Amino acid sequence: MTRDELLQKLTEMDFMAVDLALYLNTHPEDTEALTAYHQVISAADTLRLKYEEAYGPLCSFRSYGTSDKKWQWIDAPWPWQKDFNPSMAGKECV
Repeated sequence: MTRDELLQKLTEMDFMAVDLALYLNTHPEDTEALTAYHQVISAADTLRLKYEEAYGPLCSFRSYGTSDKKWQWIDAPWPWQKDFNPSMAGKECV
């Protein structure tokens, strides 16, 4: 997967995790939703590690550095910079 594809998929997984968490706030006994939540969290963590191994840390407080000699958070585009965000052209809601 390309950098943008990894970011897109990770964004989708994180959205699903938030959505499932909100659902579980009102349906805490739904074991099927809880299982799905754990699967999404696990898959997102796997994608996050894959992204960070290839492109550097996504955030300063939740990422594992790939180097113990240099603080790498400063090297990649930051989330608020245009270069960080994948293009969503053609994926608008209608």
